[in-house]
Amino acid sequence: MLKRMTLHLARCHEHPDGSADYGYEIVAPIDADGRIDVNAWQNARDRCRVRRFWAGAPDRLGRLVHRAGGPDGATWLIDYDAARTDDDEATYRLDVHRLAEGEYLTIVDEDGVARTFRVARVTAA
Repeated sequence: MLKRMTLHLARCHEHPDGSADYGYEIVAPIDADGRIDVNAWQNARDRCRVRRFWAGAPDRLGRLVHRAGGPDGATWLIDYDAARTDDDEATYRLDVHRLAEGEYLTIVDEDGVARTFRVARVTAA
């Protein structure tokens, strides 16, 4: 079953209380433990979308992709343009993190800046 996870920027130097003005909406299949289901993703990859919302900037729309390589043999990325790789944003160990309300996830943007986000909401997609 596809779920929509809304991530908000967690506490950081610039935003000591975090911020709901910066974040992502990710649509992906989640298993009963709250983790991405790789097998279900393979069958639904065209529907696994991401929307990046950032105060003062237009939304960016992308796809959630799984590519070979990385510390555990594969990397989950947000791909905004299939013809380019310099705009991709990597997630940190998305394959093992729970995507449940209150949990945290790190995303490295295209400039190499790692930011932590809190899962604010999980709903059916």
